[in-house]
Amino acid sequence: MASRKTSAPSPKPPATTVADGDIAAIVNGYHGAPFNVLGPHVVSVNDRTAIAIRAFRPLDAAVFVLDTTSGERTPMQRVDAAGFFEAVFEDRAEPFSYRLIAADPAGAEHELEDPYRFPALLTDYDLYLFGEGNLFYSYEKLGAHFVTIDGVRGVNFALWAPNAQCVSVIGEFNGWDTRVHLMRFHEGPGVWELFIPNLPEGTHYKYAVQSRFLGYKADKSDPYGFYAEVRPSTDSRVWDIDRYEWNDQEWLEQREKRQTFDQPISIYEVHLGSWRRVPHEEGGGFLSYRDLAHQLVEYVTEMGYTHIELMPITEYPFDGSWGYQAVGYFSPTSRHGSPDDFMYFVDYCHQHGIGVILDWVPAHFPRDSHGLAFFDGTHLYEHSDPRLGEHVDWGTKIFNFGRNEVRNFLLSSALFWIKKYHIDGLRVDAVASMLYLDYSREGGEWIPNKYGGRENLDAISFIRRFNEVTHGEAPGIITVAEESTSWPMVTRPTYMGGLGFDYKWNMGWMHDMLSYMEKDPIFRRYHQSQITFSMIYAFSENFILPFSHDEVVHLKRSMLDKMPGDVWRKFANLRALYAYMYGHPGKKLLFMGGEFGQWREWNEDVSLDWHLVETAEHHRLQRFVSALNALYRREPALHEVDASWEGFEWIDFSDADHSVISFVRRAKDPGDQVIVACNFTPVPRLDYRIGLPVDGAYAEILNSDAQEFGGSGVGNPHGVMAEPMPWQNCRHSATVNLPPLGVVFLKRKS
Repeated sequence: MASRKTSAPSPKPPATTVADGDIAAIVNGYHGAPFNVLGPHVVSVNDRTAIAIRAFRPLDAAVFVLDTTSGERTPMQRVDAAGFFEAVFEDRAEPFSYRLIAADPAGAEHELEDPYRFPALLTDYDLYLFGEGNLFYSYEKLGAHFVTIDGVRGVNFALWAPNAQCVSVIGEFNGWDTRVHLMRFHEGPGVWELFIPNLPEGTHYKYAVQSRFLGYKADKSDPYGFYAEVRPSTDSRVWDIDRYEWNDQEWLEQREKRQTFDQPISIYEVHLGSWRRVPHEEGGGFLSYRDLAHQLVEYVTEMGYTHIELMPITEYPFDGSWGYQAVGYFSPTSRHGSPDDFMYFVDYCHQHGIGVILDWVPAHFPRDSHGLAFFDGTHLYEHSDPRLGEHVDWGTKIFNFGRNEVRNFLLSSALFWIKKYHIDGLRVDAVASMLYLDYSREGGEWIPNKYGGRENLDAISFIRRFNEVTHGEAPGIITVAEESTSWPMVTRPTYMGGLGFDYKWNMGWMHDMLSYMEKDPIFRRYHQSQITFSMIYAFSENFILPFSHDEVVHLKRSMLDKMPGDVWRKFANLRALYAYMYGHPGKKLLFMGGEFGQWREWNEDVSLDWHLVETAEHHRLQRFVSALNALYRREPALHEVDASWEGFEWIDFSDADHSVISFVRRAKDPGDQVIVACNFTPVPRLDYRIGLPVDGAYAEILNSDAQEFGGSGVGNPHGVMAEPMPWQNCRHSATVNLPPLGVVFLKRKS
């Protein structure tokens, strides 16, 4: 009997097409290459090509694949109890368009896009430029951006963390579960990327970073984030910064002319959180950017300033740092509103002819765990050696200026504020701390450079590059260095060996003047050099004369309270100081509150004492500063030639016995001159003879001792007439009345 022949049973598809180790890494949230596992994949089943679609949905009871072409839905197999699902399509050899349908434990279904079916958006060229340090607009690529892929709108996240084992995007949308949205890793520069569909604007998010080293894990705010949650929260928020409609084209077209060296630049330095606050009965909180725009611009316009300089508004966690310990180098602080609100602030300033300078801090950053410090379990943004990477006295980290990606980060930040927020200039904080390796360090606490010197070669290179890039990409903007040493050529072009800044704060002049003015006038005769020494170096740089926030805190007393004498003399001294400042070569900067004579030191937690302006003395001082600004802007001699001896000439600086100095300021037209005579004692100098450069009648165009400003009224209301009597190296001279603790400005009548 012939035996019966039976066929072998058909092979069954495997329970899953992915290795157990990969499943475990996904469901436990430590897979470094999730796109190798999740989403659609071409696989081999029974020696035939098939398509496998995988998803990790830990909170769903069931998941289906919806073929968007045919409408067919296919149940996915739960291959791991933690929520790993897979569907294998043996009859398909090519990936197809699909969505997922997820059913919660209650049976409710919702349709969703699978993040793991979308391609990467970062190109090899992007990554190459980033690694090389030349992706100047890296904020367009890294961070969180609204994009549309294959008709699906969502947010593309990108993060630099080369030493992370894995990174995930966490937020409200996934219950802050670090396992759900693991990111794709790009070898080379070490950038992670993930597109998450259908996220709304305002979504809170962070990056969950797991390092390859030391078991380090941290939830980090987005270094390139455009918007942050209000402190003490440290979340980043998704925001579209490209939708605001600007109305400042006229300003931008004129900016380059408005900010040339021959133009008047008078800066009002402001801390937005304490300039003015919401009245106590309304909560005592911060004004919004939009409220500040209207109130501050009205005030600054009335006072005659040309620019507002904002103390750092780059997002910062600690109010007491005043913004100088920044975490968000691409986000305006949320204390005053949204990015759109800050754009409105700048736009409104420009529409009313006011420039905006931003205090920018590339020198250091705080240790806060959600910030840049030890970002991926390594010293990514900072130096690892504390002798290079820490400011111990400030409690901050120092950027590694020699690392291309860090330089790229900072250069992009600078351009970001200029391009996206139309900022007109950047004041760079703490430049001296960047230039010197031994800054605020004792012997043995710093490492010499390769030549054995104390100069920070990497920082110097970065600063020069910063100035080259910002001026190259945005002609007409200005950069200002807060540099407190005698480093040469800070404001000379880089091709000459300079650092490339437009201006430098004249810290020497500021310290000398305050030291002099704080002395009782009876002793000033012994310190005449303090008010004249600045002219030894006045034209070595392009200077701004600053009386900044740093001079009215930490027991240094307010500007008014620094002045010696009784109340009348304090006001008179301060008017004289400001008048000399406006006569002296250099652009001007005054910190808020100094213009009306705040008595107490500045406190970042409360509003300025605006009630003082209701009193006569303070109101008159305020009017005087306004008059100084008007004079400064009106008279070319006071601003056109600030960086050359052609714009300045001493008449006399040697009368120390009377504490009197006098000088000439000249415009580009040498015949356009203003005479400035200063008496720094409370004794009126009547019929005091001063030299004059040309003959004729001179009008007194401003007197700090005028009664309308709170003075005694000593002066020359009817002007003076030059006589052909040589005096003080001048061919002509005249007798003038120099008021007590006063300054007079004279100009030849045409």
